Amino acid sequence: MTAERSHSASSAGHPRTAPSADGPGAIVSHSASSAGHPRTAPSADGPGAMVEFADVAFAYARPADRRARAFEFPGLSFTIEPGEVFGVIGPNSAGKTSLLRLLTRVLSPQRGEIRLGGRAIGALRPWELARDVAVVPQEAPRPFPFTVEQLVLMGRYPHGPRRFFEDAADVAAARAAMLATETLALATLPLDRLSGGERQRALLARALAQEPRLLVLDEPTAHLDLRYQAETAALLRRLNRERGMTILLVSHDLNLAAELCDRLLLLRAGEIARVGAPGEVLEQGLLEEVFGCAVTVDKSASGRPVVQLAYERG
Repeated sequence: MTAERSHSASSAGHPRTAPSADGPGAIVSHSASSAGHPRTAPSADGPGAMVEFADVAFAYARPADRRARAFEFPGLSFTIEPGEVFGVIGPNSAGKTSLLRLLTRVLSPQRGEIRLGGRAIGALRPWELARDVAVVPQEAPRPFPFTVEQLVLMGRYPHGPRRFFEDAADVAAARAAMLATETLALATLPLDRLSGGERQRALLARALAQEPRLLVLDEPTAHLDLRYQAETAALLRRLNRERGMTILLVSHDLNLAAELCDRLLLLRAGEIARVGAPGEVLEQGLLEEVFGCAVTVDKSASGRPVVQLAYERG
């Protein structure tokens, strides 16, 4: 099962020129608390935190149109606990993708520090960061002339950056990742022949093959129909509850975030509007202020908030 190696197998790597503001395995965390239950918010200094943003500031270059406002983070401070499902939500251009780029070192902070397990990410080599952080993008590039098995084996690159071929441990990790995501039966199929839901599971399998401490998902249910949204949500819930995996979820789907996440961070124009349990963050007045539209907030069968637009009738 030989796969062609790719230096783009992990999204964690060298800093690059700043893109526009609008763009963009599981290893068990032995210190994880019971997954799937609300947790007390960690203290500001974040002892034992999986991720800590400490007064992180960043700004894009000012646009050529001087009337346009340059996006910036004036100073982000928050933590993510081991074993937690942490959601980042907010309107377009609030900074969700930029936050992920800072965490994965695509962008570099202009002030402050980002720590992973107590270590500054700036001190980590690219493959060291990729061993700890795996990113599941919204989509794989097209065309992508690889099979599912080859894609998943690419997730093993950070564990042997100077090797060109996988070993028995890589093959075993890839097989375990495909079993966990129910993609083993798809192993020999080209990625371009898969449905949207199958492609998303294959991308997740590659991330699990990295055996990271932190799994980062960027809009994991974007472009998926209801069935595949439900399957993806169930898979993430199982990974968190059964393996204690720490998950960072970025989503426009407020109801998915409410159901899956222990805590939410609501961004507004580069600043934190609120951090807390879903019931504390998804409040009608706050959401209307941040998103600029009328909403209603009810309760689901699980007791979590359900947000709906309050459409005006003509």
